[in-house]
Amino acid sequence: MGLLKELAPNAAVFGVLIDPNYQGHEAQVRDVQEAARAIGRQIQFANAGNDRELEAAFATLVEQRATALLVCADPFFDTRRDRIVALAAQFKLPAMYQFRDYPVAGGLMSYGISITDGYRQVGIYTGQVLKGAKPADLPVYQSIKFELVINLKTANALGLKISDNLLSIADEVIE
Repeated sequence: MGLLKELAPNAAVFGVLIDPNYQGHEAQVRDVQEAARAIGRQIQFANAGNDRELEAAFATLVEQRATALLVCADPFFDTRRDRIVALAAQFKLPAMYQFRDYPVAGGLMSYGISITDGYRQVGIYTGQVLKGAKPADLPVYQSIKFELVINLKTANALGLKISDNLLSIADEVIE
């Protein structure tokens, strides 16, 4: 939420696209509410648990005067990435996503774990198991490498000026 605040400092209301069918839905709601309180922003949730609800969720957020968007982590949203990016562009909502695939597909910004790093670790674990290690004896791995990706083409299309601070901390800037 702090990155979204820096991206859209004048946005009084942040929209949050969330899937009520996602197993971690309740925890996401609590976490987002806590983060919004910490940065002093009002949030409006929009539920979308299927294809039909996606466009309605965006329209609802615009009606509720959301001027920036956080798309919650969700496998359903990941499989609808192109549609969600297109809706954010259509409704002119600067949006932040969880994976770099979103800005690569035309989304504005992402901050989340490095999928490449996760796959690398899976390869290491696979090699250890093939060499005789017992999977139960291997430690649980949680990705610690996060990446911030910003798409400047999308920012320009939305008429946004990305702060020098955000650009300086970005791991990747798509021009």
